[in-house]
Amino acid sequence: MSRLRYVQGPVETRAPGMLKNTVYGIRATYETDPEVIAALLPQPLVAIERPEIWLQMVHVAMHVTETDTVEIGALTVGVNCTHEGAPGAYCFHMAMEGETVVTSGRERFGEPKKIAETHFERNGDHLRATCSRHGVAYFEIEGTIGEAIDAPLKFEEHLFCYKGMPSIDTPGEFDGDVFLTRLNWQRNYNRRRAMTGSITLRESPYDPLADIPVRRLIDMEYVEGGTATGGTLLRKVPGEWIAPHWVGRHDDPRNTGVELGVRKAA
Repeated sequence: MSRLRYVQGPVETRAPGMLKNTVYGIRATYETDPEVIAALLPQPLVAIERPEIWLQMVHVAMHVTETDTVEIGALTVGVNCTHEGAPGAYCFHMAMEGETVVTSGRERFGEPKKIAETHFERNGDHLRATCSRHGVAYFEIEGTIGEAIDAPLKFEEHLFCYKGMPSIDTPGEFDGDVFLTRLNWQRNYNRRRAMTGSITLRESPYDPLADIPVRRLIDMEYVEGGTATGGTLLRKVPGEWIAPHWVGRHDDPRNTGVELGVRKAA
């Protein structure tokens, strides 16, 4: 009997929707320049009063089925914002290990994922993690784990993404509808501890996080425990709202970006 694996065969039954994970790593928020946020945030999302970037660098064990677990490192970066008054973050950069987790997230949820190399090292209460692409460790976060913080261990947070199919014929346009999606991340941590540390952003023409400077580190914490991730399709949006930002999903070292106002010295 012959076999053809380009057609889906029987799959192991599991509950639809949320994917359960076990994680540990670092979450942080930093303040950047208001003009950066104004240029970076697409419609219909609305900036909050303070120009904040939210991020997490975590090791994730993805429990795909009862017997199948995939372990990856993952960096997620977003702009704190609101949509119709509801808080969340516009997710403009995700980098992680593994082709399957990258392509599935891009196609299903519109997540701006890229394949990357991640590294975690811990020495006592000191934790350091890096994310590298094209041989450049363009992101590094490190710190010392401190005391437990008075914060919820169980909560849900949201990230906003855009899902679309770029045009075959016309650059900057899309074939078909473009959607605003929302990632729904349920947290069930067993530990949340404050950290003191730093974030280093190194120049990379492929992943220009260095263009979003760290002006002030607002908070940093170490977390570990369980999460469940899923998503929701929110609404259709005009393609021109997200078209200028689409370049961040690809490696285009020729892109010179847009000029922003010159920041005066403090």
